[in-house]
Amino acid sequence: MVTYPLGRDPDLPCVRVLRAANPFGIRAVPVGFSLRKIVLDLSVAAKARRALRNGRYIAIQASEEAAFLAVMLGRGRGLPIIYDMQSSLPEQLAEHRMFQFPPVRWLLERCERWLTNRVDMIITSAGLGAYAAGLAPHTPVREWEFHAPNDPVAPEEVDSLRAQLAIPAGARVVLYTGTFVPYQGLATLLDAVPRVLEAVPDAIFVLVGAEKTLAELFPGVDVPAAAVRVVDRQPRQEMRRYYALADLVVSPRATGRNLPLKVFDYLGAGKAIVATDVHAHRAVLNDDLALLVRPTSDALAYGIRLLLEDEGLRRRYAEAAAAFARERLGWKPFVRTLGANYAAILGRETLDVSP
Repeated sequence: MVTYPLGRDPDLPCVRVLRAANPFGIRAVPVGFSLRKIVLDLSVAAKARRALRNGRYIAIQASEEAAFLAVMLGRGRGLPIIYDMQSSLPEQLAEHRMFQFPPVRWLLERCERWLTNRVDMIITSAGLGAYAAGLAPHTPVREWEFHAPNDPVAPEEVDSLRAQLAIPAGARVVLYTGTFVPYQGLATLLDAVPRVLEAVPDAIFVLVGAEKTLAELFPGVDVPAAAVRVVDRQPRQEMRRYYALADLVVSPRATGRNLPLKVFDYLGAGKAIVATDVHAHRAVLNDDLALLVRPTSDALAYGIRLLLEDEGLRRRYAEAAAAFARERLGWKPFVRTLGANYAAILGRETLDVSP
């Protein structure tokens, strides 16, 4: 695994982590496009080139913009390439003003089409499969369903987190996790908070994943400070405490084709879900798995209030989420899917991926 010179190495058997150089001492990389990401991508390219020159590999799997590097470095060596397409790059970059000009968007779309037609397989987030197939009709396309662990959490761990966040005993908790970029719909969620508090005055909204303050991210949005807790990005292993604390979870995304990956964790945690009724969520969710509402602040407020006030309905959605996760999001099905993907690009009928 060739990656940025940031974060902690995963303790995984049979995985060698190769860290790219960090000549400028970069300590953090924001979500989305940035100069820091360009600098580190160039460093990753140099590290990957050395690895390919010095090692023996049978395939390359690359995520997002790194797939361009994989094609340029791997094609000449005859290595099959899997493009892990978590999102449409032109769609994601459209959040930045410089990428909104028609000539620039045209160029991005041409680059995406060029890439998808030069890899051996595209694995997409749920909801992106049809879009990817339209870009590259002759490239095999498969959609991910990610493993979503549901590790038990001791009651004292939940009590400790509640105290840490200064949440009163008995207060009901609405949890959002993920990035705070505009397309996630957080402004709409924040606008719904006062409407929820009118009916459920003890509700507390916990938002995990912030890189800036709410005032910096959403100027002009007036939110009762006592009802909102904003938490920095957390290590994945820490998130189980937040899910255990929550009475329900929310995904307010308004745009985009790909399913927010947080939804798999929401399902795995066995929590009642309120989500906007958009294509991205319908890729996995339906009316039996989640309460789907229009992508407006009034509709979000209605859905959250309904589930906070109706314990039986909340329990029904939670049980449906947990049952879906047990059947579809376990570790063994995920490993089998991964093995089938590699068997396909390596020209084998099967690939032994048993532990």
